[in-house]
Amino acid sequence: MTKTADGSVPAPAPLAAPVIDTHTHLNLHDRYLHGDAAPDADELLALAAQVGVTKVIQIGCDVDYARHSVEMARTRPDVAVGVSVHPNDAARILERDGAEALDAAIDEIAELAKDDVVRAVGETGLDYYRTSDELHAAQQHAFRRHIDLAQALDRTLVIHDRDAHDDVLRILEEHGAPQRVVFHCFSGDAAMARHCAERGWYLSFAGPVTYKANDALREALAVVPPHLLLVETDAPYLTPVPERGKPNASYLMPHTVRFMAEQRGADEAAFCTLLFENAQRAFGVW
Repeated sequence: MTKTADGSVPAPAPLAAPVIDTHTHLNLHDRYLHGDAAPDADELLALAAQVGVTKVIQIGCDVDYARHSVEMARTRPDVAVGVSVHPNDAARILERDGAEALDAAIDEIAELAKDDVVRAVGETGLDYYRTSDELHAAQQHAFRRHIDLAQALDRTLVIHDRDAHDDVLRILEEHGAPQRVVFHCFSGDAAMARHCAERGWYLSFAGPVTYKANDALREALAVVPPHLLLVETDAPYLTPVPERGKPNASYLMPHTVRFMAEQRGADEAAFCTLLFENAQRAFGVW
């Protein structure tokens, strides 16, 4: 095994074929995870390429980080972008600054989403885990506006869904889903996976599928049709076993890929190729 530049987390052996990390946050600085040293995007991309993760979707989920993400991708051909106001940020903006400020932030996202490097609107959706009941309406309003934006610009809609399955599905179906929908870090059960698959929506799995307690998530993985399956890191969060508890990065995604392939009884090289092709259908070729 190789190691990162600071020697902190060993990299797994390279995958048998290239894959795409469909959801990451490059050089997002989380002091709990990284201390005072912000991660370096180019170092992370180089480490990822060495293990077969050759492209990433960089998610910028507030206005400043979305702007930074677009600028970063313009000079890095292995990076494409999703932009949004995250559901938790939507609630915070409304509570702190009011409805006009929330709409103004989404208007800025709409302008950024027109850039050629942007392939997705998201992550957007609902997160009821940290948001009080009275702010659910703000998240739902922002979600609907992001759906409209994805439809207008023909961008893939990337869903964040935490403790809000019923409302996410209801709003998607009432409002009308865009042509391409990805459930990022899918957290539902097998019944929800079947429901999404019947509508042609992609389901993306991250490190939690490797966690011992998540039997329901592995049952969901088992029922996803092959052509709707994606993989991601959500780095720097959700690090897969055996590195759980350490900062995540795209170069650690082979752990998740190999676990998923084993769970589905798939050959590693063929499974990597499937995931790569699915990502290109979901987000386009770049």
